[in-house]
Amino acid sequence: MEKVSASQRESMFPNEDVFKQILNLDHFQEEKKLITKTIEKFVSQQVNPNMDKLEAHDYTLAKQLFRETGKLGLLGADVPEDYGGLSMGKRMAGNIAEKMGFGGSFSVSYNIHTGVGTLPFVYFGTEGQKRTYLPKLVSGEWVGAYALTEPHAGSDALASKTTAKKKEGTKTWKLNGEKQWITNAHIADVYVVFANTIDGITAFIVERDTPGVSVSPEEKKLGIKGSSTATVIFEDVILSDEQILGDIGKGHKIALNILNLARLKLAFANIGTSKQALAIAVEYGKERKQFQQAVVEFGMIQEKIANMAVAIYGAESSASYTAGTLDVLDNHVDNVVSHLANYAMDCSVNKVQASETLDYVIDEAVQIHGGYGYMQEYEVERIYRDARINRIFEGTNEINRQTIAKSFLKNKKEHLLAIDTNAAHPFIRHAATIINIILNAFSKVSDQTKFEQMSLRSMADIIKEFYVMSATQLMAADSNQQLKQKLANLFCEEAYQRIENNAIMLLSSLTISDNDKGEQLDDIRALPVRYSNIFLVKQEIAQAIIANDGYME
Repeated sequence: MEKVSASQRESMFPNEDVFKQILNLDHFQEEKKLITKTIEKFVSQQVNPNMDKLEAHDYTLAKQLFRETGKLGLLGADVPEDYGGLSMGKRMAGNIAEKMGFGGSFSVSYNIHTGVGTLPFVYFGTEGQKRTYLPKLVSGEWVGAYALTEPHAGSDALASKTTAKKKEGTKTWKLNGEKQWITNAHIADVYVVFANTIDGITAFIVERDTPGVSVSPEEKKLGIKGSSTATVIFEDVILSDEQILGDIGKGHKIALNILNLARLKLAFANIGTSKQALAIAVEYGKERKQFQQAVVEFGMIQEKIANMAVAIYGAESSASYTAGTLDVLDNHVDNVVSHLANYAMDCSVNKVQASETLDYVIDEAVQIHGGYGYMQEYEVERIYRDARINRIFEGTNEINRQTIAKSFLKNKKEHLLAIDTNAAHPFIRHAATIINIILNAFSKVSDQTKFEQMSLRSMADIIKEFYVMSATQLMAADSNQQLKQKLANLFCEEAYQRIENNAIMLLSSLTISDNDKGEQLDDIRALPVRYSNIFLVKQEIAQAIIANDGYME
């Protein structure tokens, strides 16, 4: 297969050429169905019935569930076969994470283990490290964790005060410090720990039973109570050169690249939980009657159901496309690691989109339940509490928005978006025109280092909406379901309105002449936009979702 030599991508947004390559790799539909059934059975029979025990910190049960997932082959989708994995690619790994998203806080433990707990070894480990740790992690014999965050290094993740000092003339290091809010802290057998060395941030492999390693009591959290979260303390922990992961002083490359992949995996899990929340809301709405009719028969409830489905379709399309591009990358390049940084924007788009979709969907699911949604005996109450963390961990959504805007502007500084006036969806064409208007306006700003964070936030939201719009149309075109096309079209129409609003705010804030600013705003208002009867479309979508008892795969 032809190798890719260029480090930069030709297009930063979902496009048909790459999508065709994704489809050429898409040979796992039957396998996907089988794995989906396996996960659904596992979650419904072994995870959800034991949620109270997990939330009471039954570590024995948690570790047993990991061993069970290992036996089912659910821990190694991202891991090469040489080390016990299945080499199934990012789309399949995403599908597994999505279905595991129905498993509440266990899905958090699972995603940390299969993501940041395992992938550092896959991408940065030596041959010896891979053969030592990956088979144990893939089988579930061992649980992995990722120790990056500190009390004074949250969003500024690389401002580490944990230190690793090498004893002169030896191959030994002494590790001291503490890492805060570490998921799987009490059940992990091995941690990937980031520490300051004389040469810079370095990643170390630290086994749980190493002298000097201790774990504080569990944190008392708002949600995800079934996943272990605690501070891990390192006091004069002696390590060897063999426990260095990657290169000395290059730990930031591991931290950032692995976090990007973890954000995509988290997006899939959020999509799964969103689908769960929608199904629960529809089920309740069909059973609950007010004024002699089922709640789902009311127009405003149907509007909520349609909006939930549209949001889910956007997040699902985007995550599937991004995972597919990474699978294409795996099949076309020799050194994948050197290219991962080029997909930071994509992963941040998905993290923000999916976590905010989940927040929106579960909030509406609670609303459809009315007062009962506030009661602990109803499942939506727990999902509501569990959902809130997703906009915070794996990089806050504010940090991810900065990544989106800065990555885009860095790569598009001198180039406008190419617009296919014949093939592109009308709202995508108009959105691309708006982005080009903004880029032209930005070129007239004398000092671009003075862009305020609020301006970057607006830019990030515009780019995010455009990315997801493009993905929805590609995914809908590959589907024979009329409903998917309605979902995609409606997403594009409403996303365009959000883009236009953000563009007007953004352009109005720029330090350019009033004349230039007026021309740019007039160009946006002059676009020949035609809106549809979205109320009718939403009614049709809602009725299909209700008839199907939830989201239609």
